[in-house]
Amino acid sequence: MEPHLTIIRRTESHFVSADGRTLFRRAWIPGRVDQVILLVHGLCEHSGRYEGVGRWFAERNTAVHAFDHQGHGRAQGRRGHLRKFRHLIDDLESVLRIVQSEHPGLRVFLVGHSMGGLIVTEFLRRKPSVAGAVTSGAALALPPSIRGVRVFALRVVRRLAPLWKISTGIDTAALSRDPEVGAAYLADPLVLPRMTLGLAAELFRTVRRALNGAAHVEVPMLLLHGEDDPICPLEGSRSFEAQLAPQSELRTYPGLRHEIFNEPEGETVFGDIAAWLSGQAETNTSLDSPPGGSADVSEPPTNRGGIHV
Repeated sequence: MEPHLTIIRRTESHFVSADGRTLFRRAWIPGRVDQVILLVHGLCEHSGRYEGVGRWFAERNTAVHAFDHQGHGRAQGRRGHLRKFRHLIDDLESVLRIVQSEHPGLRVFLVGHSMGGLIVTEFLRRKPSVAGAVTSGAALALPPSIRGVRVFALRVVRRLAPLWKISTGIDTAALSRDPEVGAAYLADPLVLPRMTLGLAAELFRTVRRALNGAAHVEVPMLLLHGEDDPICPLEGSRSFEAQLAPQSELRTYPGLRHEIFNEPEGETVFGDIAAWLSGQAETNTSLDSPPGGSADVSEPPTNRGGIHV
């Protein structure tokens, strides 16, 4: 999919979550919008790390919205803490409602990375009105190092000290083969190196029940995973996809690590997503507007590849 002549309008705003927190969101809006992506970021990072994703898709007439989870990035909340995982799902539901009101009649797709992929799959249990969902390196299985007795011990200690902070344990070399990605991650003041026992326990508890959610998915899914991902095991995506309807698929990438969007082959991954979205546009008839509908949201295009404001 080639970039189009368009002006990309970048926006930043806030919204109030279901539990009253002020959360931050951003968007990349092209001059003509054919479809919409709502990005859901991962553990202890933030939506600002998806600038490349937002720009690439906006240049191809896809509006991209993203937001910071509570306790993450520029959102309100205790840093790196969570009481209940369902609060993240509630927040996604809230922002989806806003995005749909801003793009009436257009197809909206969810795209979740890592923990964001887990949030998306859990959210699909609620049968939201979306055209489909994409996951990247989804947290659908625990690595061997934190299974069994360690998870049980975490649950016990969490009851005594839910606000106690531990390292996220993320090795930046596991993110991408591009060393600049790891360096930028370490230098980013909004990336959190530590999380509370409360967040860790809620995350691991939800991962353990994740595979049960596949039976509740009623929309097409595309699961993407790097075959050399040492953070979120590929087996989780494989097992989840195996339980989905035939309209869904799993695509793996040999040699790629956890952040496939930030690998040197990132644009290939974007292209695969774009092709899949186009395929859904031809078959999806569940929304009010016919596939292929679009909306003009700014002045006529003036520059190939996009003007970013």
